[in-house]
Amino acid sequence: MSNTTSTPQSLHQNISQVTALSPLDGRYASKVTALRPLMSEQGYMHRRVQVEIAWFIALSDAGFAEFKPLSAASRNYLINLVTHFNTEDALAIKDEEKVTNHDVKAVEYWIKKKFKGHAELEAASEFVHFACTSEDINNTSHALQLKAGRDEVILPGLDGLITKLREMAHAYADVPMLSRTHGQTASPTTVGKEVANVVMRLKLVRERIASVHIMAKMNGAVGNYNAHMSAWPDFDWEAFSRQVVEMPAPLGLGLTFQPYSIQIEHHDYMAELFDAVARANTILIDWSRDVWGYVSLGYFKQRLKAGEIGSSTMPHKVNPIDFENAEGNLGLANAVLKHLSEKLPISRWQRDLTDSTVLRNMGVALGYTALAYQALSVGLNKLELNREALDADLDAAWEVLAEPIQTVMRRYGVQGAYEQLKEVTRGKTVTAEALHGLIASLQIPQADKDRLLAMTPGSYVGKAAELARRV
Repeated sequence: MSNTTSTPQSLHQNISQVTALSPLDGRYASKVTALRPLMSEQGYMHRRVQVEIAWFIALSDAGFAEFKPLSAASRNYLINLVTHFNTEDALAIKDEEKVTNHDVKAVEYWIKKKFKGHAELEAASEFVHFACTSEDINNTSHALQLKAGRDEVILPGLDGLITKLREMAHAYADVPMLSRTHGQTASPTTVGKEVANVVMRLKLVRERIASVHIMAKMNGAVGNYNAHMSAWPDFDWEAFSRQVVEMPAPLGLGLTFQPYSIQIEHHDYMAELFDAVARANTILIDWSRDVWGYVSLGYFKQRLKAGEIGSSTMPHKVNPIDFENAEGNLGLANAVLKHLSEKLPISRWQRDLTDSTVLRNMGVALGYTALAYQALSVGLNKLELNREALDADLDAAWEVLAEPIQTVMRRYGVQGAYEQLKEVTRGKTVTAEALHGLIASLQIPQADKDRLLAMTPGSYVGKAAELARRV
């Protein structure tokens, strides 16, 4: 064996762009840095510490004779454990886990070790994780992760795309473009109106993503406060749990309280959120493919980057790689998002661990989503409109004016209007002269004849410009 061969252990310790198994942690690592502190294992442990501390402080304020309210100094110390949580802390918890073989218990033991030298906290240490099942900590931690990932990364990324697309819709509102339905020439539109369609779709799904209530429960092993009530049967544990879950940070968690659960929070809100993100991604896959096609038709050119190579053998090529990258990564994101949304609401009886396994991939789904949004943003900012190509396509498609001609004919009761235009245009190369000859022969008012004669494929765009400017 070569002495340069890395052992699995050394690979783990020296993970890099070229040794990472996932491209999110390798090739694309720099592009998902915003998600890493939120959705990583460290981010998960950070939120677990936050939940345990919030619960502990709240217990001290509950009025129990056995646990007096904590001093300001102790409260500040505990909140700082959360605020300043770092990689060293996360690794220390992992060391605890090597002994406990239980990741939540490892967090509890780490917190208790942090109490050493603080007499007030040491005396109350048994109230760490008091009456909690692991899932009380885990579901709230996942909720905090998702809320942060959505609000700090996914929605800003989507908002950036919407803003850029709205700018394009307005800038190109008046630029006529030949449409294609079933791949065939169809009634013209404007570039801006086509972009506006995407803006409106994204605005609606963005509202859906933002409106999902991020929910959490803290009600014990099977959702009934069994352990809680064994200690203080007359205390209103449901109201207490709601307060901890819904009160803003740092003393609470700032989530939406889930009053009914089994051992796990049912994860229905997660399915709703992941489905909404997947729907946004599907819209953007559609748009990525359309732009790819427009680049292929020459409607858009792409600004070059110095030294960039499109093909190893064809020097002329400027490939639409950003839109291809986006499409591929959006597909990967949706594959994981769809599995999460379909699997997470399902639990055998009151609890199994299949949800725990797949929940660890939330960051993967959001990571590929964020990566794709960045690629799309880069691609959109490279585009330059090619009016010549747009105009040339329109000028070669006079057959699209068959629609307005036959519509006016119908207005005036000309029999067989559709059939007449079909005979003149279908499967034929249609010229302006041929259409003008037909118009001149029609038994319709002269004003309408003049209006049809003045019409070109580029002017036949209806309200497209107005609609584009409205978004």
